[in-house]
Amino acid sequence: MVDPQIIREWLDKADEDFGFADFALKETEFYSPTCFHFQQAAEKYLKAFVIARELPFKKVHSLAVLLESCREGGLPSDAVLMDAANFLDGCYVDTRYPVHWPGGYTKEKAMQASEAAARVRDAVYTILGKL
Repeated sequence: MVDPQIIREWLDKADEDFGFADFALKETEFYSPTCFHFQQAAEKYLKAFVIARELPFKKVHSLAVLLESCREGGLPSDAVLMDAANFLDGCYVDTRYPVHWPGGYTKEKAMQASEAAARVRDAVYTILGKL
């Protein structure tokens, strides 16, 4: 059995990323890093679920891949949640490095990232509860 403290640490880090991104969305116009932190929050929520359900831990950053793993542990991966994962996957690389394509990170896109990350968070907390 996994030590609940380890799961709680992952969830706390995810909540921290989500809280930071939520603050940045409301208080700044730095939408690219805001989207990155929403992606990071969702990634950590899913990794907390993987750990809690003792699933094989994959060292990946793709939320779609992690969501597929989480399905084995009982996390529903319906179309809405998969759409959220795919949307946030697009916020991982081009928010961190100079790219040769337009990122188009606007307040609207950051709000979409917030909603997507919240869907992942809520799905994980619904199954795991508040540890």
